Order: sequence, then C-alpha cells, then structure tokens
Amino acid sequence: MNERLATLLGTADRGNLPPHAKIVATLGPASDSPEMVRRLIEAGVGVFRLNFSHGGLDDQLTRLRTVREAAWALRRPICVMGDLQGPKMRVGQVPDLCPGGGIVVNAGDDVLFRVNHEEAEMNGSGDDVVAVLGTTFDSIFTDVEPGQRVLINDGAIRMLAVERRKGEWLRCRVTVGGRITSSKGINLPESNLSVPAITPRDWKCVEWAVRHGVDALALSFVRTPGEVLELKEKLEGMVSVEREHGSDPLANRIPVIAKIEKPQAVEQLDAIVEAADGIMVARGDLGVEMETQQVPIVQKYIIERCRHLGKPTIVATQMLETMIESPIPTRAEASDVANAIFDGADAVMLSGETAVGKHPALVVETMRRITEAAEAWLDHLPHTPSEADLPEFRFRSAALALGAWHVVEKAGVKIVAVWSESGGMARYLSQTGFRVPILAFSSSGSACRRMNMLGGVIPVLTDPPADGTLSAWTDHVESLILERRYANEGDAVVLIAGKPLGSVLGQDAMAILRLGDAGSGFRAYDED
Repeated sequence: MNERLATLLGTADRGNLPPHAKIVATLGPASDSPEMVRRLIEAGVGVFRLNFSHGGLDDQLTRLRTVREAAWALRRPICVMGDLQGPKMRVGQVPDLCPGGGIVVNAGDDVLFRVNHEEAEMNGSGDDVVAVLGTTFDSIFTDVEPGQRVLINDGAIRMLAVERRKGEWLRCRVTVGGRITSSKGINLPESNLSVPAITPRDWKCVEWAVRHGVDALALSFVRTPGEVLELKEKLEGMVSVEREHGSDPLANRIPVIAKIEKPQAVEQLDAIVEAADGIMVARGDLGVEMETQQVPIVQKYIIERCRHLGKPTIVATQMLETMIESPIPTRAEASDVANAIFDGADAVMLSGETAVGKHPALVVETMRRITEAAEAWLDHLPHTPSEADLPEFRFRSAALALGAWHVVEKAGVKIVAVWSESGGMARYLSQTGFRVPILAFSSSGSACRRMNMLGGVIPVLTDPPADGTLSAWTDHVESLILERRYANEGDAVVLIAGKPLGSVLGQDAMAILRLGDAGSGFRAYDED
C-alpha cells in the first residue's frame, strides 16, 4: 500500500474536534431514556428529531425535556427539530381477511377506493373488484386521473388508475401485488393534490413547538415555496406572542427546513431553497415518487443548489438501515454516508436506526467514524470556496466571510472564531465551504442550538467579556482553544467580531491570532 493511501485510510488526527458534518438522530422508544440520550450526545449527536408522525405530544414533551436536561448536564447546545407529518395519505382500516393478515392483491386485480369507506372489504363491489378500500384524504377521488400511478406501502404495491367517478370512487388495476394492511402510506407521484401542506393536526404541533421552545421545524411534502412562506409567516406571529412572556428575543426566528420528497418540489427547487432556512433530502418518499435510479442524481443536484444558494442540507432515510437489527452496517450503507459527505451535506440523519433500532448509540458512533474518514479524505483534496449566490454578499458580514476563506487558505489557519450573536455570520462562514472548524460564540442559547445544524460550526454559549473589549475576547478564545485541545501553541486562528460584542449584525473586523503570541489577535486593536 502506498504511503498516501495508508495515510488517508488511517484515523484522522483531529484532536478533540467533532466532525464537520452534523449527526441528526430521531428519538423513539429505543432512544428516549435519559441514559440513552446522554450516550447519544456523547457519541456525536448534535440535533435530535421529534417525529410528530408517531406518538402524542405528551410523549414528545417528555423527550424534549430529556434532551434539554442531558444537554444542560453535558454543557452542550443541542438542537431539537420537530418534524411535521404533513398531508400523508394512508389506507384506512384493513381487517385481517387473508391468511397472514390484511388483504392480498395480485397483478391484474381491480381495487376500488370509495369515499367514506371506513373498513376494507373483499369482493365488495362485484366479482371484477377484488377489494374496496378507504383512505384518509378524499382528494384521491377528485385529483387522480385515469392513467396515473397509485402506490401503496412505499411503492411495494403498484396500481394504475383506470376509472373514476369524481368525488365518489376511484378504480385501480394492480400492476405489482402484495399485502395491504391498515394505515399503509399512499403515494400519488403523477397527481397534483388539492390538499394543504400543513394539516390541522400539524398546526397544533406548530403551536406546541413554539410554546415549548423547539429549535427548528421540518415541513413535509413541500410542493411550492408558498407553503414554506406560509409556515414562516405564521411562526413569526406565534413567536412574537410568546416573546411578550419573556422568552429569548432571538427565538422569534424559528428556522424552517423544507423536506424535498415530491417531484413538484424538485421542479421548483431554487425557489423553495430561497424560501426555506434549510433543506432535507427526504429520500424515503422521494424514492417512491421518483424512479429509484433518479434519487442519487437528485440528491447531488439538491445539495449543489443549496451550496450555491447558501442554505444547509440534511440527507435522510435508510442511511444505516440494516443497523436497526445488525451491529454493523453494509458496505453500501457506509459508502452512502460517505458520499453524502463528499457531496457537501451539512448533516446526515438517522431515523428508525435510533428511534426503534437495537443499537442506537452504536449506530451514532458508526456514523461518526464514517463521517470522520470521509472528511479526512476531503482534507487532502484541493479546495475552492463555495461562491454562494447570496444577495447578502453586498452586506459586510457575508462579504467578510468570503474574504476570510482566502485568509484561512493562505495563512494555514487551523480554526476560525467568530462572535455570531444570532448565528447569521456563522451560516455565511459555513456555507462558504471552510474545511477548518468554525467556533461560533453567542450569548443566545437558542442561536447556539440552531447553529448546531450548520456544517463545520461548533457553537459556544458564553456572555461577552465583562469589559466588552475585543482584546478580552481574544484572551477567552485562546484559552478555550488550548483548554479543549482544538489546536496547539503557534497555530493560527482567524478572529471575526465587531463592536460592541453581543450585538446582532456587528461583525466588521478580522484579525489573526497566533496561539501563544501575547501581541496577536485583537489585543492591539484600537478600542477607541
């Protein structure tokens, strides 16, 4: 084995630094005990996902409080993201009418979906119809046209619509058969459904999330940018009311993560990316709604557009799926996680692996190791800054972030430290594509938690120095870096801040700190 390859295959020497990409873990019955939450944080989780599709709000409140208590004990600013269910269409109740349970349909059978049909039947509408089913949304009876596909159970069962009586029933012919059981999901990839992106139940979850201080919300089944903007507008109104009762002033900016899982969303991707605060590549339903071979291409396209438009991305679904049961992943799964890192994803997400799997902590440790190995490879490659097409670049903070990238490259800088009170400057730095860690200081707990969704950013919750000077902050940055062993004496650190420390939109100065050099950084900065 040649020396370069041996180096790349070895464990990267990052000291105590966490990986650049963040790990998102879904909480569930397998992972929501206080002991397990603490283990998951120690293993590398930076963001916990509350899946509102499963469990009641009382269950989610218990999980949220467990995370907050563990994060406080470990002194980590851990982000909690609520994931709204959205208008997921499902089959109604299906009794066990066939051996093995449910109803079995075969290729060539006709199935009838009927409005207000509460419980499925066999041969309920004549000899030529094998089964009659109900659904959770009536739009299937108005929006699906003959010739369009109807998919059940993540596409395992496939049908074509052949006849419709609008508002009453839809007749479908099975092309790929299988077993249908209660509440299995229905996908309609070729139909434009007249259902709201946010259901009444979702709005209850939104109100709950605002009331209890959830850090971010993921919006499912996004089709248009208007759906994202609707949620953001309502959120601003809800949080403004909460602010009157003394919550964090910076909490009036709850980020909205748009989940891309519909072909219609891919068609309007740029507008959705611009409307949202981040994007999740939700490959579960996306892989059902689109042809399987298209999903890897769409994933790369989404990440590339997000990098160009300056928004973080999360890659989700089936990343280490076999570890729900197995203590080791497949080689293909390891490659999948690594390729998401190579593509430039800010975060990779675990779903059932941590929610219901047998090895929650082990799967997080495995994902962290794969991420670190992939990033070690990236660190040896030539790198150029991401020329994000941000309208904010005409403002000083975003322009300064791009300039800082060149200083980092030319001066061999090991770390960037920035005072980013609301997290905006940290986002600019993150999306410029730094391959060095970004220490982001803020006195806002909510801002620090949300910055934990940004690739490469290590949030630091702290008050400004008592005298408010940049010189005192320089001392604090140096002490923290050396104490945590993020870098060594003699290493260069870029400092970005402004006066007064702790203000929003205050970054307007940059300096180079040489660790151990008493005269470097902002120590000679003119404070007058």
